[in-house]
This record gives sequence, structure tokens and C-alpha cells, in this order.
Amino acid sequence: MNEKTCDVVTVGHILVDIRFIVNRFAGPDEEASILSQTRGTGGSAANVAIGVSRLGGRSAVIAKIGLDSFGRIAIEELMKENVDVSGIRVSFKDTGFSVVIIDNEGNIAMYGFKGAGEELEPDDIDANIIKKAKALHIASLRVDSSIRAATLAKQYGAIVSWDPGRRMSQKGLDYFKELLKHVDIVLVNRKEAKYLTGLEDYREAAKLIASTGPRIVIVKRGGEGVYALVEGVEYDIPAFKVDKPVDTTGAGDAFAAGFILGLVRGYDTRKALVYGNAVAALKIQRLGSHNVPSHEEVVRFIWEKLS
Repeated sequence: MNEKTCDVVTVGHILVDIRFIVNRFAGPDEEASILSQTRGTGGSAANVAIGVSRLGGRSAVIAKIGLDSFGRIAIEELMKENVDVSGIRVSFKDTGFSVVIIDNEGNIAMYGFKGAGEELEPDDIDANIIKKAKALHIASLRVDSSIRAATLAKQYGAIVSWDPGRRMSQKGLDYFKELLKHVDIVLVNRKEAKYLTGLEDYREAAKLIASTGPRIVIVKRGGEGVYALVEGVEYDIPAFKVDKPVDTTGAGDAFAAGFILGLVRGYDTRKALVYGNAVAALKIQRLGSHNVPSHEEVVRFIWEKLS
């Protein structure tokens, strides 16, 4: 019998985030001041893998990077965060990156270059890594490679979650029908739910997505919390209130890391949703797309908020 030694394997993009804190967003032909600048590893697959590790889980990432300085930054940071990087492949294309601009209220504008990330082909996906996973999370990845990863995960008895991201969701639900046959959990925000289904009402959109196969559909609603449709049962879990968001980049990935790891640890659906919300609430009070708290911080935060 195969030993499940990894809690969550993520498949998708590894990017480098170049972050600028500005006093305000500049309009056309305007200039705003940059107050500070930082850079570090980003991309949803990397964010979720790091989040799982910081929460005390065991994680690995399957992705493709370039043979360049951004690639080295990503590998070094992932290793420092105790993420298994043996599934990462190297391309002669440049490592992808995102330019993230954050104003003084925590709002973000983002420009992305996927680079080598889009070169992850089905044959690049290491079955031996997926074989060890309790859960597989697919994030914003091309559909052929996503199908390959999801098929392997189901073959080896893993939970499969999928977050299409902004760009991929615009292709519509029909484009992903083959993939969705192998997916247990779909995570989208309200815009992505509308892009996928064409429906304005996110509850109706969730029902339509669920009809294609997934047993859990989650709609992330930012400051309003999350809506989940679980085998016909609805959950509406409010967000935890925070005084002032610092950086909302990666909040959805932080939620995904908490929710998926919660399920792997045996939490029931409601508890896993609350746990994911708490992870996201703590993350947005910190700068950096994967600046996720420890499990102990999350438990303490929930205890303080709900007691």
C-alpha cells in the first residue's frame, strides 16, 4: 500500500512577485510615489504550498521555472519554507513574475507574465510525487497538464481541488468539462464564478459548476467571507473582521491552504471553512502573497474572535 507522506501537492505557477507600496494608484499621464519595494516568491501553486507548510503541514510543488535569477530566488525561498521542490522542472524560458502595486488602503493592481510557468507539460508531472499526496491542488494551470495531474491524483486516492484563476476562468465552463470530472473541490471568487458560468448570481453559478461533477464549490467573497455548496448543502461563513488590511495579494491562496489542510487533518466542512477564513484574515494584515501565520496563531485568533 502506498504511504501518503505529503499532505498537499500543488501544481501550477511559480512566479516572483515584485511589490510596490504606493501612496495612491496613478492614472494615465500621472505619477504617484513609491513608498517601498520588496520581492519574493509568488504564484498560486507556490503560495498554497508555502501556506500549507507554515500551517504545519507537509507540502510539495510541481511547476516549471527558468534558469535565471528569478528562478533561483523561487527555489531558495521554497526550500527555506520546507516545501519539497523535487517536482520543479527547468525551462530555457524566463521565470514568470508579477508586478504587484498596493495602495495605502491595501487595494492591489497586478500585472502578470507567466513565462516558463506555462511550459509545464503533461509529461513533466511526476507521478511519484502525486502518489504520496493526500490532496492535490491545481492552480491556474493549462488544461492538458491539469487533467494529467488530476487523473493521477484520483488514481492514487487523493482529494483534488482546482482554482482556475482570473485568466483561465474566462474560457468558460465547457472548456473544463473533462477536467471537472476528476475534481472534488472548486475554488473561485465571484468574478471567476461569473466568467465560468455567465451567471451573475454566485449561488446559481455554484450550482451549475457543481452539476459538472465537483462535490464542493466555494465562492470566495473577500471581506464578506465565503459561500460553499457541499453536495447540495449551503454554507455562508462570514469573514473575520480586521482593523486595516495591509496586502490582500494571495488572500484566496491563504484560504485555500487553510481549507484544504483542514480537510486533510479531518476537520468537518464548516470547521475547515472557518479555519481557512482565519488564515486569510491574518495573511491580509501582512505584506507578501504567502505571508501565512502558523497553526498556533490561527487557533489563537479564532479563539479570541469567537469566544
